[in-house]
Amino acid sequence: MAAFSTQKYSPAEETEIQQWTTTADRLKSSPNDASILESLNTHLSTRTTLLGTKPSKADVSIYETLAPAVSAWTPEQRTGEKGYHNIVRHIDFVQNSPVFGLEVKDSDKINIDPDDVLYVKPPHDAKAEKERLKKEKAAAAAAAGGAQATIADRTKAAAETVVQKATEAKDAVAAAVGASGEAKPKKEKKEKAPKQQKAPAAVAPPTPALIDLRVGHILKAIKHPEADSLFVSTIAMGDKEATEDYTEYEGQICRTVCSGLNGLVPLEEMQGRKVVVVANLKPVKMRGIKSCAMVLAASPKLKEGEVDDHKGPVELVSPPADAKAGERVNFQGWEGEPEGVLNPKKKVWEMFQPGFTTTDDLEVAFDAGLVKETGKDGLGKLFTASGGKCTVKSLKGATVR
Repeated sequence: MAAFSTQKYSPAEETEIQQWTTTADRLKSSPNDASILESLNTHLSTRTTLLGTKPSKADVSIYETLAPAVSAWTPEQRTGEKGYHNIVRHIDFVQNSPVFGLEVKDSDKINIDPDDVLYVKPPHDAKAEKERLKKEKAAAAAAAGGAQATIADRTKAAAETVVQKATEAKDAVAAAVGASGEAKPKKEKKEKAPKQQKAPAAVAPPTPALIDLRVGHILKAIKHPEADSLFVSTIAMGDKEATEDYTEYEGQICRTVCSGLNGLVPLEEMQGRKVVVVANLKPVKMRGIKSCAMVLAASPKLKEGEVDDHKGPVELVSPPADAKAGERVNFQGWEGEPEGVLNPKKKVWEMFQPGFTTTDDLEVAFDAGLVKETGKDGLGKLFTASGGKCTVKSLKGATVR
């Protein structure tokens, strides 16, 4: 393993290094923050370094921040059942490995005894578990087979009874006909009236509710390492399960979002704030980093013939400060369920975005009259599910995108 000063990193790795450096800065003010420590401990459970195997300055930042706290931890905090075993291992590795270039004196190193472990997770016996599942499956199959056999026997007996009764009835009719010498005339079949064709279901008009608008909480934002105009934000937006497109940060499921706001919105305004996001656009890669949502912002509406020079001003759309990450956001009068992922070929976002605007009261709204596909007029203001308005700072009659 080469020293990190000679390592080369991909854009995604550079981004991750910045993210962990930001986490180290946050830990400086609260080194015993349980949610951050638990997330870090879980992350290190399958990694030698924060990047996996590559050493980086992020490892040194975490070490320098946490070393004083770890030295004061009790044995239970270090290696107990709920202890931070992996953080302790990482601290010991960084202070002793030459690849980080720290050259920590023995007298300054944290005393960590690798044999002093209070809790060891019981080993998982895969073979025994496989045998147990096999037996359970066999027992269930046997029970199901017995039940099916019983049903088959009953069905067979019932069928034999029906056949016997039908035969007796037929013999009785034949005997009656033989006695009278005449057979009863057959009834004429009535012609069935043709079934009426059902009218085709009415096609529902398109609606902006197809767009999944939610409250997002930016946990951190950095500059894109490969694009001067982009910010890379880590945003919690209420997702419940991690996927290949999502990541876990500080105990929350988050998405990585690239926004072309660098130079238009100060980076400090992006930190720890609430925003409104479009959550069901198809993820796209932006200079090597996959962006899995879009942050809504307002800018002045272009006049006819005017070209967008992308110089701003730009203002982020703000939900109420007490809105929760993941809370649904809808235009009043256009409530409904969004699609899972918008089909880019149908251009749903492109259809409705021209109607996204701001009012004289600085409230975000949807002007249906600007979108001919709705077949309606009227203004629907943007509200959170809990009834809070979404606003901008100062731009009136702006376009929102």
